[in-house]
Amino acid sequence: MDNEGPLTSAVTADLSEIMGRVARTLQQQQGDVAATLEAISAAAVANVPGADGCSISYILARRRVEPRAWTGDRFRDIDQLQSRVQQGPCLDAVWKHRTVRIDDMTTDRRWPRFAPEAAKLGAASSLSFQLFVVGDNLGALNLYSGSPHAFCAESEDVGLVFASHAAVALIGARQQEHLRTAVRSRDLLGQAKGILMERYKLTADQAFDLLARVSQHTNRKMVDLARELTETGTMPEV
Repeated sequence: MDNEGPLTSAVTADLSEIMGRVARTLQQQQGDVAATLEAISAAAVANVPGADGCSISYILARRRVEPRAWTGDRFRDIDQLQSRVQQGPCLDAVWKHRTVRIDDMTTDRRWPRFAPEAAKLGAASSLSFQLFVVGDNLGALNLYSGSPHAFCAESEDVGLVFASHAAVALIGARQQEHLRTAVRSRDLLGQAKGILMERYKLTADQAFDLLARVSQHTNRKMVDLARELTETGTMPEV
């Protein structure tokens, strides 16, 4: 019988040590979202009782499941299956419950289009957690096992704590990636302005206005025009 009580002090101590190691691993990724996702997936399989595999998926526009990291191709395929049939534990975890557990794919009746196909792909049981909700984009961590009844109450407790920490790390990594992208875009615009100022004897404001005018007329982003100018020395004329 599952232990439905709270985590024991010994388990809590072990979990704190585990999360400390995971946090150090994630810090080494230095804001690389793809690497962070891979590290989270691997750590989840290593530390959540019963897990044979893991996937992390984004749910885009409230319905499309897009796998971003996985520890095996079949786990990616299982997530993609949920997108095709528009049902499954991953979708329920992000919309209805923070945690969704399937003890046996062959007997579960909640997702009649998903469970039988998932079983054919090698998933006998699963455990899904909500990672984050940002507007219409959501994230879920999904754990799978090739054995039925692989996950217990401890799996849920450990997985939920793990997912909470992973969500913070993932959101932080995304923010750092967005910041680096913004810095790169600013640098490109600065370089492009410098080229235009030197070539046409313009002021900084005039060079910016020229980029903006070309962007509007060509229906292209300013940063893309700036990249083309810095890489090739040319850009479309207005």
